[in-house]
Amino acid sequence: WLAPFACDKRSLLARRHPEWIIRNERGVPANSANCGKFFYGLDATRPEVREHASRAIRRAVEEWGFKCLKLDFLYAACLPGVRFDRTLTRAETMHLALETLREAAGPDTYIIGCGCPLLSAVGIVDSMRVSADTGPTWNPAFPLPWWDQANLPCLRNMIRNSINRMCLSDRWWHNDPDCLLLRETTSLTLNEVRSSATVVAMSGGMMLLSDDLPALDPSRVDIATKIYPMSGAAAVPLDMHLGCAKILRLACTDVAAVADAPVRPCTRRTSTGTIRRGRHRNLARVCPGLGSWSCVALCNWSDRPSVVRSPISVMLPPLDLNANDCSYESEHSAGYHVFAFWSSRYIWIPERCSGEKTFSKRLSAHDCEIFHVKAVKENSVQYVGSTLHFTCGQEVESFDAMHDGAVLQMANGLCRSGYVYLFLPHLRECKWTVGGRKLEVPPEQVMVVPLYENNLDMFVGRVVKVKVDVKGDRRSDDGKIIVRY
Repeated sequence: WLAPFACDKRSLLARRHPEWIIRNERGVPANSANCGKFFYGLDATRPEVREHASRAIRRAVEEWGFKCLKLDFLYAACLPGVRFDRTLTRAETMHLALETLREAAGPDTYIIGCGCPLLSAVGIVDSMRVSADTGPTWNPAFPLPWWDQANLPCLRNMIRNSINRMCLSDRWWHNDPDCLLLRETTSLTLNEVRSSATVVAMSGGMMLLSDDLPALDPSRVDIATKIYPMSGAAAVPLDMHLGCAKILRLACTDVAAVADAPVRPCTRRTSTGTIRRGRHRNLARVCPGLGSWSCVALCNWSDRPSVVRSPISVMLPPLDLNANDCSYESEHSAGYHVFAFWSSRYIWIPERCSGEKTFSKRLSAHDCEIFHVKAVKENSVQYVGSTLHFTCGQEVESFDAMHDGAVLQMANGLCRSGYVYLFLPHLRECKWTVGGRKLEVPPEQVMVVPLYENNLDMFVGRVVKVKVDVKGDRRSDDGKIIVRY
């Protein structure tokens, strides 16, 4: 972590080089306006200042061996004042300062920008803080003014900024929504921590942790493991016209045209990140056989329990993803699987409701739920979801549905434990093998899925949940589930 164009007012640098400090016409140092501590900005139009910043960056990269740098308080380079080179505007000065930092760091160093005018950094940084600082409270804590709606450190402002700038992720850089605070020593409720994790996950960019992980309660660590690794795709806020968006939608797909879509460098100078073209930036890739579905977060940002509503049609996957999936186009669709991730609940929605009804969920204050909506395929085993990863798909390495069953391989590079939800297109007994062991007791049946609403005499299948323990040792049968009719 470095602040290359800032210096403390009592620092040795300020005493030795007072001419480097940005000042106004009367010679008064420019006000940095930092919360809690005021510092000086350095005049980046001076060659010696740029050389000073370059040395600091080269020392961190070449001598200390850092491959990732967080460069903070970058706006200090463009504070209003009189500069050495008066031919440069503040915007040009900011861009010159950033170009200096990238040149010193080299093309292979991952740079996280922070406290930076956004447009000046496009094409230079790999990631950018897009929010106010998070904090241990929902609202700004005393003595900070609680009524500040955007800038002061708190979880509310972090969430608001991160949602409003989701559209920048994988367009200009990887969004950095600030740290996910998991520890129990904050004032945040479990719902608020989970909501923070939801916004971080749906941002699709970076997940940063600063807690002492071994000291955390397992329930808090579990929240982080459920959103790791990041999906690499940003959600679309659907109702920003109403204020802070309450509906965030991310599409997941195995359609080959999307899964194999070309990628290009995330910035014009580096190859550390990739960015997808067109709408592919809002699509999370999953392995073949899983199909296409929507991952929709419903959020209650109010200070009291509230019912959050969304048209069911809005929660369905985008139509152009469904060309290779006949179940979406069937004249006798068997409806939709809906899996609530955080609460691990399954419901079924009949097809006729998809265009006319509103989906609603009562949420506590500052709470979120993530729903996965997928069309029912009547004659095939389907992967409905799991409690392992928020996408309910990227935790799967391979899925092969056959006429007499299915073979499912969970990604086994990490140690995880939870439940997998599968749809079976019949009510017959099955033989199960999980992690190389045959199950003596069949998995729990969650729901029998009817063919039509209000008709309990005709069924298309059932949904079961299977306990899976992934050891993370990459054995061939670690995390493998086999079901035979």
